[in-house]
Amino acid sequence: MGQKIHPNGFRVGITRDWDSRWFNRHSMADLLIEDHKIRRFIKQEYYFAGIPKVEIERKGDQIMILVHCSRPGVLIGRKGVKVDKLKEQLEKLSGKEITLNIHEITQPELNAQLVAENVGEQLERRASFRRALKRALQQTMDRGAKGIKLRIGGRLGGAEIARVETQIMGSIPLTTLSADIDYGFAEARCSYGRIGVKCWIYKGPIRKGALLRGR
Repeated sequence: MGQKIHPNGFRVGITRDWDSRWFNRHSMADLLIEDHKIRRFIKQEYYFAGIPKVEIERKGDQIMILVHCSRPGVLIGRKGVKVDKLKEQLEKLSGKEITLNIHEITQPELNAQLVAENVGEQLERRASFRRALKRALQQTMDRGAKGIKLRIGGRLGGAEIARVETQIMGSIPLTTLSADIDYGFAEARCSYGRIGVKCWIYKGPIRKGALLRGR
């Protein structure tokens, strides 16, 4: 089961909350598609701002968007020019009133999505995949993580036959629901094909009072 289920979806309602927090039974499909378009637009337009997650809440015709970002200066721009432009673009895309907030990620080395994207960028620049993995493992452990697991798959180093390379440092209790495990996935678009990058980061056990089920 642990190999078949998404690590984040496995913990929703227990140690993780939903990224979209709203419910509308009459327009569920349309609003889900709209959420996907909003996330894809933000990610494509501001990829280098380091955006691992976009949370969306809805109240009537108002949409509240919380963008988690490791480089907020890239997203905000001088005197907030870029963030105002992004807000206008999102309002045009959705046709609704947008409230946009930005949350800075102070330790990107402990965010699995950002670590996976960082490894993917190094692979696109033709860096040695073993060196890239080892550097990412060490940086994450130095920041205080309990464990990290990185797995890349594809034509590694331009090889004729695709294969999978996995490196682990520390402990990764994937089947323990009370463990604070972050998961991220990215793709490196190389000239010889795409290489998938998966990352699991274990930050330690979650206190009982912090479990969502106990609310």
